[in-house]
Amino acid sequence: MKDSIIVLSGGLDSTTMLYEYRERIALAVSFHYGSNHNDRELAFAKLHCERLGIQHLIIPLDFIGRYFNSSLLAGADAIPEGHYNDDNMRSTVVPFRNGIMLSIAAGLAENNGLQYVMIANHAGDHTIYPDCRPEFISAMDAAIDSGTYNNARILAPYTNITKTDIARRGKLLKIDYSETWSCYKGGKVHCGKCGTCVERREALQLAGIDDTTEYED
Repeated sequence: MKDSIIVLSGGLDSTTMLYEYRERIALAVSFHYGSNHNDRELAFAKLHCERLGIQHLIIPLDFIGRYFNSSLLAGADAIPEGHYNDDNMRSTVVPFRNGIMLSIAAGLAENNGLQYVMIANHAGDHTIYPDCRPEFISAMDAAIDSGTYNNARILAPYTNITKTDIARRGKLLKIDYSETWSCYKGGKVHCGKCGTCVERREALQLAGIDDTTEYED
């Protein structure tokens, strides 16, 4: 039954969710909010939705780039290198990004008679991003439930698993991860050194996946 809308970035996590739950996803929504890598991600989001025959919306959120501060919005040179456990990666936080996106997705769910809003946050995000943590998802779930006529809910099945666990699911689904984008710098190829690149490389290696991603290094 097609009962869900997914927040789809075009990255490894949400693309895996798109394929794993494709039988129940009626609509995918992506957001262009002015990040360095938005254009790279959204091209892949569009590709996979077309391949699976899932309706895909891209909604501009230009105000985020104008009014919010984040290295994710400030150009490739502003992106720190290192692991997500490093304090410097906090500069990549876009304030309340998931809250904004989930709110819009919830409105779309209600408007289209869909019961669930899917998001691919995972345990590796918890250290840096407060709007990926279980308590945030629970709070937003309650707000969406009480704030929609159809009592829509959040479905976030990856919340307590790792990126490696997600990659393992993708391996079973035979997903070609070279057709996803992670790098926060948004260049022609993945830089291989920023937090998302480091996490991506580790996850694919630990999942036993041949990483065909093109990296600078």
